[in-house]
Amino acid sequence: METSTASKASRREWIGLAVLMLPTLLIAMDLTVLHLAVPSLSADLNPSSSQLLWITDIYGFMIAGSLITMGTLGDRIGRRRLLLSGAVAFGIASTIAAFSTSATMLIAARAVLGIAGATLMPSTMSLIRNMFLDSGQRTAAIGIWVSGFSAGSAIGPLIGGVLLENFWWGSVFLMGVPVMAVLLVSGPLLLPEYRDPNPGRFDLPSAAMSLAAVLLVIYGLKQVAESGPGWLPVLTVIAGLTIGVIFVQRQRKLADPLIDLRLFRVPEFSASLATYTVGIFFAFGIFFFIAQYLQLVLGLSPLQAGLWSVPGAFAFIFGSNLAPRVVQRVRPAYVVSGGLLVATSGLFMLTLIGDNSLALVAIGNTLVSLGFGFTFTVTIDMVIAAAPPERAGAASALAETGAELGGALGLAVLGSLGMAVYRSGLSSAMPAGIAQSLRNRALDTLGGAVEVAGELPDQPGAALLEAARQAFIDGMHINALIGVIGFIGLAFLTATMLRNVEPHTESDWEPEPDYSAATLPVDPRPKMQSGD
Repeated sequence: METSTASKASRREWIGLAVLMLPTLLIAMDLTVLHLAVPSLSADLNPSSSQLLWITDIYGFMIAGSLITMGTLGDRIGRRRLLLSGAVAFGIASTIAAFSTSATMLIAARAVLGIAGATLMPSTMSLIRNMFLDSGQRTAAIGIWVSGFSAGSAIGPLIGGVLLENFWWGSVFLMGVPVMAVLLVSGPLLLPEYRDPNPGRFDLPSAAMSLAAVLLVIYGLKQVAESGPGWLPVLTVIAGLTIGVIFVQRQRKLADPLIDLRLFRVPEFSASLATYTVGIFFAFGIFFFIAQYLQLVLGLSPLQAGLWSVPGAFAFIFGSNLAPRVVQRVRPAYVVSGGLLVATSGLFMLTLIGDNSLALVAIGNTLVSLGFGFTFTVTIDMVIAAAPPERAGAASALAETGAELGGALGLAVLGSLGMAVYRSGLSSAMPAGIAQSLRNRALDTLGGAVEVAGELPDQPGAALLEAARQAFIDGMHINALIGVIGFIGLAFLTATMLRNVEPHTESDWEPEPDYSAATLPVDPRPKMQSGD
């Protein structure tokens, strides 16, 4: 591996990193506070059930579908320019969402928020790639940047709860306005501009196909997770995958593709991207059950459940900031696989829980989060570092798109599997004499079973509640066991595919991936030039 000495980042870059953390904090907070506002906005706007689903879902859909296009666009027009433009759009859309007078208006505002949000993540990740040239500093910067997600998800519900206690539901959307204002003021002063000096022609059909493919797949998977397999969601996923195949074939033929498919021949890139995506697949599958276990099995309030999740958030922050130090002495393959094995130990603990295992769940969740802190920091770093500097935006967008797809697939596949186990177990153990309409509600979700139990007399209600909770725990056990097996396999994969990657040193920097090792042609275009 050919390396060269790179200058250390100055104080300006580290202060700039704090600015780049603002979007991560905001997006994590925005994803967590909306659910708190649903009851009050429902009373005010009176949305239909379909409109309410779109209010909650359209933001994530638009982010996922727009990431690839926005990441490539940032490489072409300038990453700082795209970041600041997205900040303006995010602030305006947040204000419109806050003062929406109808469900349709709020859905449209949330859609624009999603598109604007898609400009933020690839821009911040790719700017880190260019601001921190030293590999050790870059990994440390990514560890700090990743911590913003845990911090945002931890403080979001707290701030949102305070706002909703004292103001109207729209106040939670206004949180983004001052954050974006700070970004707009400090960005031009602290963040450099980077762009590809010879980007070629932007292919609009490719952008449309990437948007359609990701939207259709994620929408179909989400419908499967919510309602189970059906013709419409299955056909939607098939249509999305078909468009995705056509998209890939088109990229192979274009002189200036939206995605440089040569990156997938680089082991560091493909293995890290696969680990990041599949890791989130298993994570979403189990976290879906943990949240319900705390509230519906143990009977904790949302605030109490959130507080018991805080140790996991701190463990993730600790792991993501310790990983850059460890990877300077230990090969990345062993850091990533070691993190996966730590997460595996946490998942194994979740296979042992009963109907009163708060401590076991808290410890297991903390271990899973700690392992993810190590794994995700190093894999994100390797995905970004594997791309040439002028294509860092597109590589960052691929990582985030993989995360969105992994999360949606995890909820659809593992969530549906766990709920199938729940329905099967409850169906065979449900007390006799319960009306069919009530049985159907109880079989639908654990929350439905809790409601039905409250409507029944004491003895059959208690029996139903005990049977439903045990069936839910059985489904959770299955998901955790699948995660254990999956993480062990993933740890073996990364230890094998990344075994030749050397530990980072404080003076080594690989400015471009070693394409020759993958028998790829060297990109003849001139190097990217940095702006002010």
